[in-house]
Amino acid sequence: MAFDGLMTKTVANTLKEQLVAGRINKIYQLSNHEILMQIRAGGKNQKLLFSTHSTYARLQLTKSDYQYPDEPPMFCMFLRKHLEGGIIYHIEQVNDDRIIKFTIRHMNELGDQMIKFLYIEIMGKHSNLILTDANHRILDTIKHISPLVNRYRSLQPGATYILPPTQNKRDPFEVNAKQFEELMNPDERYDKQLVAHFAGLSPLIAREIIYRSNSEKVTDLFNAFQNVMQEIKLKPSPHVMIGEKESFYLIPLYHLEAQLIPCETLFDMFDRFYFGKDERDRIKQQFFDIERFIKQEYDKNIKKLNKLNEELIQSEKADQYKIQGELILANLYQIDRGSSTIRVQNFYSEHLEPMDIQLEPMLSASDNAQKYFQKYNKAKNAVNYILEQIELTEVEISYFETLLIQIETASLKDAYEIKEELENAGYLRKRQTKKRKSNGKPSIEKYLSSDDVEIYVGKNNLQNDYLTHKLARRHEWWFHAKDMPGSHVLVRSDADELSETTIRTAAQLAAYFSKGRLSSSVPIDYTRVRHVKKIPAAHLGLVTYENQKTIYIDPDEAFIMNLKKLK
Repeated sequence: MAFDGLMTKTVANTLKEQLVAGRINKIYQLSNHEILMQIRAGGKNQKLLFSTHSTYARLQLTKSDYQYPDEPPMFCMFLRKHLEGGIIYHIEQVNDDRIIKFTIRHMNELGDQMIKFLYIEIMGKHSNLILTDANHRILDTIKHISPLVNRYRSLQPGATYILPPTQNKRDPFEVNAKQFEELMNPDERYDKQLVAHFAGLSPLIAREIIYRSNSEKVTDLFNAFQNVMQEIKLKPSPHVMIGEKESFYLIPLYHLEAQLIPCETLFDMFDRFYFGKDERDRIKQQFFDIERFIKQEYDKNIKKLNKLNEELIQSEKADQYKIQGELILANLYQIDRGSSTIRVQNFYSEHLEPMDIQLEPMLSASDNAQKYFQKYNKAKNAVNYILEQIELTEVEISYFETLLIQIETASLKDAYEIKEELENAGYLRKRQTKKRKSNGKPSIEKYLSSDDVEIYVGKNNLQNDYLTHKLARRHEWWFHAKDMPGSHVLVRSDADELSETTIRTAAQLAAYFSKGRLSSSVPIDYTRVRHVKKIPAAHLGLVTYENQKTIYIDPDEAFIMNLKKLK
């Protein structure tokens, strides 16, 4: 648990410094567990994100761009009514717990000044956002909890807001060596004791303290404990840790044996760690039906291809039907009406082996022969049709496989464009909804290589088509994963030779945003844009290319995370 009480204290203190006396200008609800406030404070506009997600619950200032829903939900409308235009008077952590309280002053419809309290409880699946009046009567919550679910406290409109039970733990910043030694039992696990005795400590930071102490002695443990607490309080250094599991904390955690990525600020760390993760969750919520449709179409075409291949095998038996018909005619005198089978000598085979031929007992011998000739003609005519259908079906499979890969790494903007593409192509019916603002150009992600070369990445077929055929210039460089679905990657350089750094950076992006992102040694082709050709009448993004070189890349998510992104 990275978002522990110590993290909450730091967040509350940082927000207090930056937002007190700020004005709440606008409120948006991004999903059923996320609220974003636009606040004018300290002479600049800030975006404050409240998340009550069961896994990603947090409170942070963010620089990330979020997609706002067309229609605000009821809870959002309620918050707008009570808080928009309000002034943040105070921000504080409550009881050293994972609770932050906002005191907000605003004017009601009659012009009277009112006080409202907004609490965020950051407690995993029990996280909540609660708005109360000055008497702590609950006005509304983002999640309603009735007394039937929690007998200790009800979290629903009309109830009195009651804080969770206090745990009566010691303040980790106010303990001396003697008190610490009295609390610790050398015969029990130190990490569990640290969590049990001290407010705000999570198992994650407890394990780091033990790792840094590197000793079984309580005195050494106290020294490590005190040093870590002072580092958190006086010299915080936010880090994201990338290893088998990703984590983050106010200081680097060496016990994780992970790659340590320093972040400039506390909230930069949150943006880096959380943005893609909770956005994936929003996409799952908002585009579940789209993703399911794409998967169904992919599966449907796979089944269709299997059936077509079976039909092709049957159709390729056409010559066999012709031989059977001719053998029946050659042996008419041997066939009695009502026979269901006949064994004849196959004079078409090299060794004249006997052949058993199935007959329709109700038909004459000549009619049975004609039936085999009909099968022969039908099969011969079917082969060309089946081959044509196989080609079309393989194109559809490739198309929907590409969409499945694209939606895995899509932002909300990317996902909207995938939906738009499916509607324009006639796969989905266009719904009469409020039209989203658009400048007619798809949004393209831009990165900067370490040698200051801009690199563009198409995240869906609309973007790929625009990137390669409209944005790119003929002499620039184009990258793509070889023989697999993936992003079009454009290097904005017309140099005769790209540097090794730029080549590997563009290849990393092409590999990561492709079907091979979880593989190793992914082949990446690159060539000049002038050698890339659009396939006429094909799906968006499908191209042919030539004069390519190939580089093999092991996709590295940490490298992508560290890459500078341009706006």
